[in-house]
Amino acid sequence: MRRRKYRVLHLITRLELGGAQQNTLFCTSTHDRAHFEVELISGAGGFLDDEALRIADARVQIVPWLQHRITPLSDLNALFRLRRYFASHNIDLVHTHSSKAGIVGRLAAHLAGVPVILHTVHGWSFNDAQPAIQRLTYTAMERLTARMTDRLIVVSGRNREKGLALGIGRPEQYEIIRSGIDIEHFRRPHTDREQVRRELGFGPDHRVVGTIACLKPQKAPLDFVRAAAAAHARDKSMRFFVAGDGELRGEMETLIDHLGLRSVVKLLGWRRDVVDLFHAMDVFLLTSLFEGLPRSVLQAMAAGVPVMATDVDGTPEVVLDRKTGILVPPGRPEIAAERLLELTDDNELRRHCIEQARRLLTQDFEIRDMVRRLDRLYLARLAEV
Repeated sequence: MRRRKYRVLHLITRLELGGAQQNTLFCTSTHDRAHFEVELISGAGGFLDDEALRIADARVQIVPWLQHRITPLSDLNALFRLRRYFASHNIDLVHTHSSKAGIVGRLAAHLAGVPVILHTVHGWSFNDAQPAIQRLTYTAMERLTARMTDRLIVVSGRNREKGLALGIGRPEQYEIIRSGIDIEHFRRPHTDREQVRRELGFGPDHRVVGTIACLKPQKAPLDFVRAAAAAHARDKSMRFFVAGDGELRGEMETLIDHLGLRSVVKLLGWRRDVVDLFHAMDVFLLTSLFEGLPRSVLQAMAAGVPVMATDVDGTPEVVLDRKTGILVPPGRPEIAAERLLELTDDNELRRHCIEQARRLLTQDFEIRDMVRRLDRLYLARLAEV
């Protein structure tokens, strides 16, 4: 007699428009239904909530009680709600994503006796930009919950190295599965490049630098504005745009006004036409302070846009300086501005980076292969319990 399908549940804090969230939705919609019944639980208020609810063959719950902000009473409530749900619905495997859901969800799954518990590190919850007490607390929580985790999935080798150096888990718990993208999708724009640039207010002689990012401290969007100011001061043809939104938008608008850049730096908010936006850029710039493996960098590479990004965490595993892109130190927008001017002036360097980046995007970075590898991992772990 054939065993029933395994019940697999993804848990994420909030479905904002980001790489971890988009990959989680893709997994939820494309896991092998011959083997799995798939569920997703997310906190409410994300840009992708409606998209999640449209997944027809998965049970999706958008709940108000799983919150992004750390509040002890609310977090305890989420912990016990999740424990009760996992136990009462015979969940076979819980796969958590993001820091809050990763800690609360794994604790709940352990208390509920879920047979297999996995967590994807899309970027550690701690980083050097945090106050010491906060960083040490998050590190301790990651150590604790790693003991309850069957596999720690990381998107870069550096994340693995950092976790092990801090005593998080054991080497055999780690598995590298790259954050995937639909490579062919990003190679084909839907709208003419010059039309998109005109709609953004940019002319044919402008050098356009863009980014796709949530406007939160991790992405250091104020450094993007400062780099724009320094580059534009030396080359008046430079123009910039940011597709994304978030908590730092107000500070960005204030800084843009203060620096007199209202006609130079455009804040577009969340956009669905990111493929066309990539193809409208001359350079993609990411100013993050920390990362897992930034999906937007891979998307830019697939679109044939030269990439400049900060030398943090998993980024230099794909942005090889002066080969597949340009690396700059985090928190140094003046250096980013200098390198931007160099890159926009050097046609041969741009062509070289584009060519080498496309060679880098092998099957390891294809999103469907990512899901197939996860399916195999799920089945292997479930077969052992």
